[in-house]
Amino acid sequence: MLSRVADSIYWMARYVERAENLARFIDVTLNVLLDHPEDADRQWAPLVNTTGDDEYFAAHYGAATEANVIRFLAFDREYPNSIIASLVAARENARTVREVISSEAWEQLNEFYLFVRNAAHESMPPQPVDFFAAVRQHSHLFNGVLDATMSHDKGWHFANLGRLLERADKTSRILDVKYFTLLPQVRDVGTTLDDLQWSAVLRSVSGFEMYRKRYHAITVRRVVQFLILDRAFPRAARFCIAGADASLHEICGTATGTYCNSAEQQLGRLRAELEFTDVESIIQGGLHEYIDRFQTQLNTVSEAVNETFFEARADGQQQQQWQRQVSS
Repeated sequence: MLSRVADSIYWMARYVERAENLARFIDVTLNVLLDHPEDADRQWAPLVNTTGDDEYFAAHYGAATEANVIRFLAFDREYPNSIIASLVAARENARTVREVISSEAWEQLNEFYLFVRNAAHESMPPQPVDFFAAVRQHSHLFNGVLDATMSHDKGWHFANLGRLLERADKTSRILDVKYFTLLPQVRDVGTTLDDLQWSAVLRSVSGFEMYRKRYHAITVRRVVQFLILDRAFPRAARFCIAGADASLHEICGTATGTYCNSAEQQLGRLRAELEFTDVESIIQGGLHEYIDRFQTQLNTVSEAVNETFFEARADGQQQQQWQRQVSS
């Protein structure tokens, strides 16, 4: 497999996952506002803050209103991390490797892109909750078709690696939005409003029912345990990192617990940290601070994956070794 092909498959899957998770970001706020519409003024700005692109937003949109934030995160073609921009990038990557993915996966991705492109002509979707639910559904369909119609060889593992790294990052960000910014007033902690917001967070990652089966009552520690450290829930950070690590070892052909390049080293280090930490340590050290470190580590992993497999200059013995491995 050429680095170019692996690169396109990895980013195709990662951009689709990004589009889905942006829809989840917006959905958690919309669900909170269904119960507390009077909080609209302070619920939208945190979504902009978590992107790190406050200056861009302020220059192009001004106030963080519902319409402005949705336009920014969903339909702004100039903003590279919006839903529409992510799907444009995913579709372009898929187009360059159509001989590797199935025609069914290409058709589903194209349908996904056209659905969002048509909605982008409106300043606001007529039913925002329904629109973002449909975005999630299109993403699920694409991932299901890809898994069912693409051989689970190294190409599929690159797609799975990209998808799970992106998912781990966005699950942590959804949790951070709630804990650090959506509920800044101490007097609200433990109230009905607090429970409603945590429920909305769980629903935004499609985890409400699975959480209730495990824990019943909603508490901060249990939600953190579930979304960061759970071994079985497919959007938990620990589950995602374990799956990404397994796919990376399949790509490189090395045994679990060993490494032959910096990508495996960095991802293995992050997996080990998640395996050997506990929720009390996370809470005592500060959840926001923990998530900040986790996202920094994910960025390090992503850079290592890029340097190991994708960079055009991909020089030296390490790249030649990997090329021999993936061609075997």
